[in-house]
Amino acid sequence: MQLNFDPEVIGQGLEIMAFGMAGVFVVAIILYLASLALLKVFPSEKK
Repeated sequence: MQLNFDPEVIGQGLEIMAFGMAGVFVVAIILYLASLALLKVFPSEKK
């Protein structure tokens, strides 16, 4: 089995990884904002 090294593939891999990590942060921010909205709509009852 022979592996060929292509430097262009490294750039493509980093680009794909950046999109994946950005997607994780976007989903985390959406969940955070949704939880804030739910707390505004349904505030906790303080006794």
